[in-house]
Amino acid sequence: MIERTSGRPLARDAMAYVLAGGRGSRLMELTDRRAKPAVYFGGKSRIIDFALSNAINSGIRRIGVATQYKAHSLIRHMQRGWNFMRPERNESFDILPASQRVSENQWYEGTADAVYQNIDIIAAHAPKYMVILAGDHIYKMDYELMLQQHVNSGADVTVGCLVVPRMEATGFGVMQVDGADNITAFVEKPKDPPGIPGDEHMALASMGIYVFNTDFLFEQLLRDADDPASSRDFGGDIIPYIVKHGKAVAHRFTNSCIRAAEEIEEYWRDVGTLDAYFEANLDLTDTVPKLNLYDRDWPIWTDAVVAAPAKFVHDEDGRRGFAVSSLVSGDCIISGSEVRRSLLFTGVKIGSFSNVSEAVILPYCNIGRGARLSKVIIDSGVRIPEGMVIGEDPVLDAQRFRVSEKGVVLVTRDMMAKL
Repeated sequence: MIERTSGRPLARDAMAYVLAGGRGSRLMELTDRRAKPAVYFGGKSRIIDFALSNAINSGIRRIGVATQYKAHSLIRHMQRGWNFMRPERNESFDILPASQRVSENQWYEGTADAVYQNIDIIAAHAPKYMVILAGDHIYKMDYELMLQQHVNSGADVTVGCLVVPRMEATGFGVMQVDGADNITAFVEKPKDPPGIPGDEHMALASMGIYVFNTDFLFEQLLRDADDPASSRDFGGDIIPYIVKHGKAVAHRFTNSCIRAAEEIEEYWRDVGTLDAYFEANLDLTDTVPKLNLYDRDWPIWTDAVVAAPAKFVHDEDGRRGFAVSSLVSGDCIISGSEVRRSLLFTGVKIGSFSNVSEAVILPYCNIGRGARLSKVIIDSGVRIPEGMVIGEDPVLDAQRFRVSEKGVVLVTRDMMAKL
C-alpha cells in the first residue's frame, strides 16, 4: 500500500473531471431514456455517484462533469444531489454539457475532446493536477494515494490499472510494464494481452482513470487537437503518445482500493451489460457483500429523496408481507407478498400474493396482485399487471421483453405498452 504523506493533501490542489457522456448501448433499452452514468444502482444511487463520492471522500473539492447523450436525468440528479459545494470554500461543481463551444457543429468527439473543449473553464479554477475519471464504474478508491504516486514517480501521466487474468483483458486497454510499473506499451483491446513481469498469467487493464499535471495535460490536448488523424480519445491517442514520447506509470488499484474490514476483494465492476449490471446489484444482497455500502468512513453520496419509510403489511398464511436478503428503499410497500434476494428502489409497490425473487426493480414501479417475477430488471415507472409471470418461460419472455445472454429479463414501459 502507498502510505499517505504528511502535509497538505495533494487532492486539495487537484480537480476531478468525470467523463459522463456515453450512452452505454450494451445496457440496451435501459439507456434509451438516460445516459449510462445516470442508470440507477444499489437501491438508491446512480452509477455516477461512485466516481463523484470517491472524489469527495479523497479530499478533492473541485469537480467537473462532462455530459452529452440524453443528459437531462443525469444533470437533474447532480443538481439535486451534488449542489453542496461552496465557492467560498474554494469548492466547485461544474456540469459541462456538450454545447458547441469550439464550433457550431462540433459536439464532444471523444474523451480527450470532452476535456479540450473546456480548457478555459478548467484553467479558471487553476488546479495543479487533473484526475480524469470514467463516470460509469462501481468501485471505491482513494485518489489521493494515486496522486501521491504520480508526484513521487515524476510521471507525465499515471494510469489506474486492474490486475486481471490475462485472457480476460481482451476487452480493455492493456498496459505492458517493466519491473517498476513504467508503461512500455499501451494496447487497446488486444487479442493476446501482454502479461505482468513475474506473473505472466495476469495483465494490467486500464480503469479509465488518469492523473496529469494540468499544464502538461493542456499541452497534450492542444497538440492532439491539431492532429487530423487523431480520434480525440485518451485511450486511443493521448496515452499511447505519452507512452512513446514521455513517462507513463501504472497505478495498481490494489494500492488505493477502499475496503471495509469485511470486504475481502478489491471490488471494481464495469456494469456495462445487462448481466453485469444485474449481478453487481445482486452482489449487494449477500450476507457479507463484496461491496459494502454501509461503510460510514467512505459513504456513497447521492440525491437524498424525501420519502416515507418502507412498509410491510399483512401477516396471515398465504398473504404475508416480507423481504429476505433484500435491499428495500423508502416509500416501498410490500403488501402481503414475498421478496427474496432483490433490490427495491424508492417507491416500489408490490400487491398481495405476489412473489418476487432475484429482481432489480427501479423507482416507482407497481407490481400487481398475484404476479411472479424472477431474474428480472424492471425499469422505472413500469406497472406489472395482476397475475403476470416473468422469468419462468424463456420463449414467452423473449417474445415480449429483452432477455440477456444469461437469461435476465429486462422490462420497460415501452415494452409493456406494446402488449
